[in-house]
Amino acid sequence: MTLSLPVHGLQRTDPHMARALELARRGLYTTTPNPRVGCVLVRDGVVVGEGWHERAGEPHAEIHALRAAGGHARGATAYVTLEPCSHQGRTPPCCEALIAAGVSRVVAAMQDPNPLVSGKGFGMLRASNVEVETGLMEAAARELNIGFVSRMTRGRPWLRLKVAASLDGKTALLNGQSQWITSPEARRDGHAWRARACAILTGIGTVKDDNPRLTVRDIETPRQPVRVVVDSRLETPVDAHVAGAGTLIAAAEGYVRPMQALQARGAEIIVLPNAAGKVELPDLMLELGRRGMNELHVEAGFKLNGSLLNEDLVDELLIYLAPSLLGDAAQGMFHLPALQSLKDRHALTITDVCQIGPDIRILARRAPV
Repeated sequence: MTLSLPVHGLQRTDPHMARALELARRGLYTTTPNPRVGCVLVRDGVVVGEGWHERAGEPHAEIHALRAAGGHARGATAYVTLEPCSHQGRTPPCCEALIAAGVSRVVAAMQDPNPLVSGKGFGMLRASNVEVETGLMEAAARELNIGFVSRMTRGRPWLRLKVAASLDGKTALLNGQSQWITSPEARRDGHAWRARACAILTGIGTVKDDNPRLTVRDIETPRQPVRVVVDSRLETPVDAHVAGAGTLIAAAEGYVRPMQALQARGAEIIVLPNAAGKVELPDLMLELGRRGMNELHVEAGFKLNGSLLNEDLVDELLIYLAPSLLGDAAQGMFHLPALQSLKDRHALTITDVCQIGPDIRILARRAPV
């Protein structure tokens, strides 16, 4: 059972752009910190080349498509999911390659939000008499790169907060027992969301209670996301699964002895205090953005979940509801202050509802979208 609720209104579709988006999705787990991009070259109604950006530092989608097309690229239309780049990065500008190959028309789903490119690629193409059209299936392209757009426009990753709960909204018993509320199917689906993220974030409470690995295990993935722990007083045990290489621990003070012990295990420590002696969460998000993190996946306890909501840092909720009831005394999803008026509630827009095994998965975004 699936109920999909589009975030945006209906848009004109096109089979060639749809194919380019399909190709771009092949880079879902591999392109970070770059965007996921696909390209299809069409001449006289026939596809002559296609490609997608596979990994950061490797050729972009347009280059793969041009190599596949060879001489057939001359006079072709390039359907690409993002504005072709116009600057020299780790790879040469794609605009120059398209122009040199004699492509006559470029149809891009959206403009690149990267200030180094934004509009410049289109300008370079038009200056070389290449026809440019933009906006075809833009909503789908934006969704595919929602984290990249967030980082380019806001300086911080798209924060997706995952919660597994009973039907009455409880995430653990009063004694802390929580494994497992949801089904193996739901947990496997959750690992797919982990895999597409650049980093997985949790709090010290979860580290102490569950000793999580914060790794992708139930599906194949070519990389593991960075692990991030919010730990104000540097209480992460040195023998914790997350106390090692590939982990970034955010603290409120640089306690020397625990810092040295954790660093010896390979963890990186950053100190970002706020006035209350806690980690300054907005600053942490900006730091992750500076490190090239596009999507941040959060699996934390109700206290940190509530803090992220109160700081207005949560962009999307990924909630799995199991067909069970745990009762009033069990722990809830979010630690939030009592409201005096309904107008102060956290308004959400539900974008997707589907059944995963016996459980219900809900995707919801902070309103307005």
